Amino acid sequence: MDSNSLYYSLELVAGSGSTLNVEQRTALQTSLVILKKNYKFHRVLFWGKILGLKDDYFIAQGRGEDELLDKKNLYSLNCMNWFLLPPATESMIEKVSKIKSRFIGDPSYVYEHIEIRRQGEKDEATEEVVVSMTKVNEESRLAVTVHQIDDEASVVPRGAFIKSPHGLVQISRSFGGLSHSEAGKLDNFLHFSEAKNLKKKSILEMGDLTPAIDFLDALSDDIPK
Repeated sequence: MDSNSLYYSLELVAGSGSTLNVEQRTALQTSLVILKKNYKFHRVLFWGKILGLKDDYFIAQGRGEDELLDKKNLYSLNCMNWFLLPPATESMIEKVSKIKSRFIGDPSYVYEHIEIRRQGEKDEATEEVVVSMTKVNEESRLAVTVHQIDDEASVVPRGAFIKSPHGLVQISRSFGGLSHSEAGKLDNFLHFSEAKNLKKKSILEMGDLTPAIDFLDALSDDIPK
């Protein structure tokens, strides 16, 4: 949700029960404007909220000149004070994948994972506790979670963003939305993340695409696991 239209955008999802109270809305409308100015973002989006046992995390995303590559994620516990999330690396993702419990709500909380291996077969199997232990703090886990959700579930309509000849991905000022018939087609919705399936298409398939708007993977190419 763009910070400039946050108040109206929240009303659109309120029917599902996913909304913010008056105090949180007021704080966000002020703090996101300050956040945009301090970090010199072109625009700021309210990404959403991740629930924790003690406190909840409010996530914001700042976009730079390139909407796809120049973006940073931030979190807050009170909708006023914002902290940058570290970029998610492969090693971080591997460590976080072993954590299955709920979020606590404390960025400094350290998760410890002890791997248990079984030796032998059936009734003779014995458990061996491996001495090596995986440690990861909740801030890193939050960074990985936001990155993975963004990578897998961030979707935009075809034509909403264009790629300039210089390679910059920016909002299309001429896009007015999909028509009713176009909105019913899955290939008119694209993953807003770096393309993976596009590189696998044949020259014949690429011939039907427009490079300026067809630079992302279409949802119709997804193969459910």
